[in-house]
Amino acid sequence: MSNDITYICKRTVVSTKPVQPGKFFSFSVLDRLMEQNYLRIVYYYQTRGDAGELGEATKKLRESLSELLTNFPIVTGRLQKNSEGYWMIKCNDAGVRMIEAKAKGSVEEWLTSVNREKELKLVYWEEMFHKPQFWSTFYVQLTEFEEGGLAIGLSCIHLLADPFCATMFLKAWANQTLIGNMLAPPFFHPLPPRRPGNKDPTHQPYTDLINHYKFSIERPTPFTNKKQATVALGFKDHMVRDCMAMSRGSSTGPSPFEALAALFWVCISKVKGKTKGLLNMSVCLDMRNVLNLDAGFFGNCMVYNKVHVGSSSNCKNMLQEAAKGVGEVIQKMDIEGIMDLIEWMRDNADDHSGPVMNGWDLVCAKLEELEPYEVMFEDGFGPIRVSYYVEPVFGVGQVLVLPSPASEGPMSRVVMVTLSEEEVVKLCQDDLIKRFCPVIMMFG
Repeated sequence: MSNDITYICKRTVVSTKPVQPGKFFSFSVLDRLMEQNYLRIVYYYQTRGDAGELGEATKKLRESLSELLTNFPIVTGRLQKNSEGYWMIKCNDAGVRMIEAKAKGSVEEWLTSVNREKELKLVYWEEMFHKPQFWSTFYVQLTEFEEGGLAIGLSCIHLLADPFCATMFLKAWANQTLIGNMLAPPFFHPLPPRRPGNKDPTHQPYTDLINHYKFSIERPTPFTNKKQATVALGFKDHMVRDCMAMSRGSSTGPSPFEALAALFWVCISKVKGKTKGLLNMSVCLDMRNVLNLDAGFFGNCMVYNKVHVGSSSNCKNMLQEAAKGVGEVIQKMDIEGIMDLIEWMRDNADDHSGPVMNGWDLVCAKLEELEPYEVMFEDGFGPIRVSYYVEPVFGVGQVLVLPSPASEGPMSRVVMVTLSEEEVVKLCQDDLIKRFCPVIMMFG
């Protein structure tokens, strides 16, 4: 496996136009909470039969990236502490690190045997070192397959971007490459304050959400030395509909995310040896629409919240209770509740070292509104597969619910689960999971 990929070079790509001198970007309270995490994303593409010599696609993408970076000064800047001890970005055109590589075989052959360890070789990442002013916060890796295909890997510190921002960046890069222009510019502005007069006088602060963050911030960062594995399961349209039907109680619903989150909550609880009730689980949801933010808002806007559920000994009833619990917590996360959290964090922002929000509970992230399959660098050639990682995964484990290609049907989803190696094996053997016959797209 170590010989599958040849790393050709590492270079710095800078923007074609210099940034305005003396420009800085500050981080929001939601940004600062994600300082200890980072993202790793891989998109796989087939290439045209007339794609040309190896290296031509990389050269084209490198040039369009340089054009794009003019519109993303926060990406090409470097971290620096302000007078209060918080990180900020100094926009100095230091650029983005790019790794160029080639891999044996074709992209289709690669995908037949890919696992976590192998896939992460396609997305370069460096931990922050002792001189942050020289450390790149974004890395791009371009890997061309000798017999056809391309993998684009993007990694970045979560402090700057959540999965929605990272996908926005990739989509803008694709537009710059395909049509020479970025269709949707990013917006770099602070999280909005609560509008005067808009607060309901009868509103009670959302203390459950605030207490969840307070508890997570106060607890020490957990540590695990177990080797982790990731499985990607493809649920076709009818499989998700069957799961929704099985998760439906007396009320209406559940949504595809609520049903799948419940399914994996129940099954991972069993895998972890839980004989009564369920493990502690938090959901992670994008709040851009809730806060009425611009579609191009660039910054962290994902919020974690603990799910509460009753106990049931019956597997079907437990699935229904779990789906109901997920739906109820999503319903409670309205604009007033999220503003309660933001205001509380602003008033209590006295710790300069970010906590780990994905540290203790099983975390299930709702990423199904991402649009990765619209990221086309060539006309008609969208990615054939995508993978997302929110690292590091501490504590119980992580479940990411992602979209599938539109051709798979509106309800189809891909679920990426990261657990210990032995737990991933047990999860794939679980009778409830096997009942829906998902396709194992990646294992190990």
